[in-house]
Amino acid sequence: MVLGFGKKSTAEPTVAPSSPTYDEKTGIEDGGANTTGADVGKGETTQVNEVEVNREINFLRKLHRFDPNISNDIQNELDQAAKHHDGMAEKELIDLIENDSPYPEVRAAVRNYDEDVPSNTIRAWVIGMLLVTIGSALNMVFSLRNPYIIITSFVAQVVAYPIGLGWDKVMPKSLCPGPFNMKEHALITIMANVTFGGGAAYSTDTILAIKAFYKHDFGWGFDLLLTLGTQMIGFGYAGILRKFLVYPASMIWPSNFVNTSLFYALHDHSPTDPAAANGWKIGRYRYFLYVALGSFVWYWFPGWIFQALSYFAFATWAAPNNVIVNQLFGFSQGLGLIPLTFDWTQVTGYTLSPLMYPWHSIGNTLTGVVIFFIFTTIGVHYSGGWYATYLPISDSQSYDNTQGVYNVSKILTPEFTLDLAKYEAYSPLFLSTTFALTYGLSFASITALVTHTALFYGQEIWIRSRLSLGEEPDVHTKMMRKYKEVPEWWFGAVFLSVLGLALASVLAYDTHFAWWAFFIALFISLFFMIPIGMIQAITNQQLGLNVITEFIIGYMQPGRPVAMMMFKTYGYITMTQGLAFASDLKLGLYMKVPPRTLFAGQLVATIWSCFVQIAVLNWSFGAIADLCDQHNTSHFTCPNGRVFFNASVIWGLIGPQRIFSHGQVYENLLYFFIVGAFTPPIFYMLARAFPKSIFRYANAPLIFGGSGQIPPATIVNYASWGVVGFIFNKILRDKYRGWWSHYNYLTSAGLDVGLAFCTILIFVTLQLTKTDAPSWWGNNVITTTLDGQYAAIQTILEPGNFFGPAKW
Repeated sequence: MVLGFGKKSTAEPTVAPSSPTYDEKTGIEDGGANTTGADVGKGETTQVNEVEVNREINFLRKLHRFDPNISNDIQNELDQAAKHHDGMAEKELIDLIENDSPYPEVRAAVRNYDEDVPSNTIRAWVIGMLLVTIGSALNMVFSLRNPYIIITSFVAQVVAYPIGLGWDKVMPKSLCPGPFNMKEHALITIMANVTFGGGAAYSTDTILAIKAFYKHDFGWGFDLLLTLGTQMIGFGYAGILRKFLVYPASMIWPSNFVNTSLFYALHDHSPTDPAAANGWKIGRYRYFLYVALGSFVWYWFPGWIFQALSYFAFATWAAPNNVIVNQLFGFSQGLGLIPLTFDWTQVTGYTLSPLMYPWHSIGNTLTGVVIFFIFTTIGVHYSGGWYATYLPISDSQSYDNTQGVYNVSKILTPEFTLDLAKYEAYSPLFLSTTFALTYGLSFASITALVTHTALFYGQEIWIRSRLSLGEEPDVHTKMMRKYKEVPEWWFGAVFLSVLGLALASVLAYDTHFAWWAFFIALFISLFFMIPIGMIQAITNQQLGLNVITEFIIGYMQPGRPVAMMMFKTYGYITMTQGLAFASDLKLGLYMKVPPRTLFAGQLVATIWSCFVQIAVLNWSFGAIADLCDQHNTSHFTCPNGRVFFNASVIWGLIGPQRIFSHGQVYENLLYFFIVGAFTPPIFYMLARAFPKSIFRYANAPLIFGGSGQIPPATIVNYASWGVVGFIFNKILRDKYRGWWSHYNYLTSAGLDVGLAFCTILIFVTLQLTKTDAPSWWGNNVITTTLDGQYAAIQTILEPGNFFGPAKW
């Protein structure tokens, strides 16, 4: 047990001799003959006096004061124990919190014992590097095509399992240190996740924009320096900030629970105790297979055979030519006010599976959706604000004053700089109502993030800055003490090394990106990594820095589109990559992978993946005819690179000063900075005045920024996501805790894995072969409406007319 701020137990882990048992009250499954949480904490509460125990209770109260994942019951018990000084009750409560996780989500998905099996094996490295190579190469190629797909780490996690079993059957015994085990499997999955789990490296979009659209090639050296820098700087960040983002028990990282549940299901085929699962007795392995198979079979219908099941906007089918109906209920350019879909991709496509999000996270996000994307959007749009009657109510395109898509070529010089005379003769930039609001909400979320973190988590950050690893009151962190920790200077050395490479990409090439702007970008990513990382680790929601980095560089270095792309990449993606590393460090902690093995796996896999992706990208320019051409016959049109190019022109050339500054169309959006800054103090005062009320869960950054994927997402994506999340993580979690503990995260894994394999099969066998989907009403009806034709606009201009201000 941790005693106050400076005392820690010296008890060593022991081996528990008992068989696996299940505690129905807590949902804790004891693993039998392995190091357990109780073993680690054995004897820690028997030799302490009342003063020390009471100090520990007060310490825990401070750490979890505003923790939304701690139930009110535990908060009440902490308060009562501190108030009445009941020594026995205090010790029992500390045992509950420190000998297993106080979070039901963690207890449901992570075992509180450590199996003594190897992880740093030739088998794990060969399989891991093989999947890293294949996954990185395929995702790079797929990212160049429209539509594109992403091979996720779930696919790698499932594929690695039969490969590991096959290895045991065909390889010599000297290369098989026991059966293929979960720690090896976890290392392989983490190597896959940090390299290609989120798709191709973000830097490749910058490289594509420069090569394919700006028609300039800085060479392989620049490509590698930029990619290694953006991918690896975050690795250093994550290691240095482990004590804030990885070690604390409150940093639960909910997305990892699907991975951990899948590991246990694949490697443990034992039956389920019906008494512990509300009467269900199907084993987790069989349950996962059934759900995955059902998901695979079902997606053929909304994904290919009956696509109207995906875009189930039945109101627009009844009134296909009614503009208002299509704006309110359409799925493409409308709001999607009726959250009805039969397609798991619509539920998870922009927000991931709702089964991995805590209900308070979903509730805050839906609050923002209702306030801003229903009431505010409808009010602004139908009052004619921002010339809304001439524009769609919701889409992610940029428009000119003739209602056409903004043609950036009309304002460019041959040197790809802004031609001010052409800009003044052409048009200002216009956005759909939801798109404009999204920029304002992004401004609000950034300032809200700063004040929210300072008020709600400032004390916790200060406390943790003074704690050592051994003083962290978390059972899983304590069980890792028996392994050698990775010194911080290892991460520092990696950071300094890749910092030099990144700086070389700035100084050695004529990108117009100033060296001082480079360091400002890195400061922004590092400054926001703790607050954004804490929000993500607690709620599973990551707030983006893409808009604010574009905004800042647009004012600092106007008219420099390549500099804008590099600033955004170093200022935003280094943080995103760092949080991906931090999440995987937590996954490694949950699965008890030795830290130094995990360090080596993440480092080697990421470096190798950078070389693989750059090699494949440069190969594609020579092997694929007309790569990135809008009319490429094989659809290799580079959609991500094209979007990046357009954004660089808008923000790097036109710049925020011509969009948001005084006198411009969207100047009022700057007030969102003020609104965001002052909302958290209001919630903070209410949470302190009413500590057990709903205000304890209020999260202003999520209310403003949790729905940042709108557009192109619509309300139907978030509302259906919220409904499913409410059913599983509120109703089932509260009423059927046993079932939820055993099957919730496996349900998510099965649905995601089945969908992923079906999507890949459809893409490879049908879309790549240019096979058309069946032509019948169930597929054609979605294109017969104004929404499906992207024409749901209230006022259509006659040719030669324009809207908007007379001067700009």
